Order: sequence, then C-alpha cells, then structure tokens
Amino acid sequence: MEEQTELIKVFTGTEITVGLLKSELEKAGIVGLVQDDFNSGIQAGFFAGTPSTIDLYIQQSELTRAAPIVKGFLEINRE
Repeated sequence: MEEQTELIKVFTGTEITVGLLKSELEKAGIVGLVQDDFNSGIQAGFFAGTPSTIDLYIQQSELTRAAPIVKGFLEINRE
C-alpha cells in the first residue's frame, strides 16, 4: 500500500512567479504541483478563481528542505 502524503500550499502568485519558484524547487529535487483554478475552469466550461492567482503545492515531507528556497525566492522576487 502506498503512503499518502499531504500537499502544502507554499506560494500563491502569478503564472510567471509560480513557474520560477517551481523551477528553483525542482533544481533541489522537490516536485511542485501547480493549481490554476481559472484556466481549469475555462477548460471545463465555467469560471473559477482569478487569472492572476495560481497556487504552488509541495509534499509536506519536503517542507523543511523547501522552506529556505521559498524564503530566498520571496526576498529576491517581492511581488
């Protein structure tokens, strides 16, 4: 049986900034999951979310490793 891990939201921002942070996390071997309710809603035929609000999630077990990367990213890229 697979162990289930909880996803934790670590950042919300524009598509560009989320993509940049996701790339930084991936360099450290941390997989990020992007949730874009606005574009998902359009594809499904209804509207949800806002165009500039995209969430980035990681596995809770990666939070300790990800925290300094996210903190450094926020210090450099204040929106």
